[in-house]
Amino acid sequence: MHRIFQHDAAAIAHAFVVLNLPFAKPTAVEQVCVDLTETAPVERRADTVLDITTVDDRFLMVVEAQSAPDDSRPDAWSYYVTFLRNKYRLPVILVVVCHDHSTARWADAPMAIGHTSWTTITLHPLVLGPHNVPAITDPAVVAQDLPLAALSAVTHARENDIGAILEAIVTALRRMDGNEATEFYVELIEQGISHTEAAETWRKYMTADLSFFRSESAQKLREQGRAEGRMQDLLMILQHRGVAVSDVAADRIRACDDEAQLTTWLRRSLDVSSVDQLFGE
Repeated sequence: MHRIFQHDAAAIAHAFVVLNLPFAKPTAVEQVCVDLTETAPVERRADTVLDITTVDDRFLMVVEAQSAPDDSRPDAWSYYVTFLRNKYRLPVILVVVCHDHSTARWADAPMAIGHTSWTTITLHPLVLGPHNVPAITDPAVVAQDLPLAALSAVTHARENDIGAILEAIVTALRRMDGNEATEFYVELIEQGISHTEAAETWRKYMTADLSFFRSESAQKLREQGRAEGRMQDLLMILQHRGVAVSDVAADRIRACDDEAQLTTWLRRSLDVSSVDQLFGE
């Protein structure tokens, strides 16, 4: 879900207006490294972190995707916010993108962290869900604003109107060129609703109507997702086995987008005693 915000900076500016968010119009949006790990060997990664400059100010936006209530998340989110605030000395906004009303209500409630007798930190995320992202069911609107339509599909994935939203998107896509941008959002919707019943409806549309779904750029996006998963598994295994990983080695692993290389390192990680052995050096 969070990749909508990574891919298209212009879409963020438009979303501020359409969703009536309480920020000035962005004039610049840059993606910030999502690695929030400190020197201690505990890996922490936010979904997406953006550095946003508006006509009035500048701030960081942490975007997290949430498919169900999870009471362990406020601890991680409070870390992200305080870490980024200390590192960049900028205001930090936490945005949580939700699949359904129940998850959105959970995320929208103030999250207290501290002792039962005293609250030290209260998190109040900016929540995007079916309660404030419009249901886009008009193909003409989809054609004009595909990023918002994709966000609509993801945030309404478990709502009754998801069928009409997906039908409108497919109808619009039939009339549009299968360029890299449309391919990206087709894949993004697939990933964003993958754990819901609507995923089967979307897959049927893909098979019957959208042949460009299997295009080269869509395949690259799927490969990127698999590579990110292998990278995270690799670092977790090394940490669990007590293998020391320097910042340089960790950066090398995170920078690798070669799925075959990551798979080789992943196999080696089960036996090696140093990162030099992991890299075969």
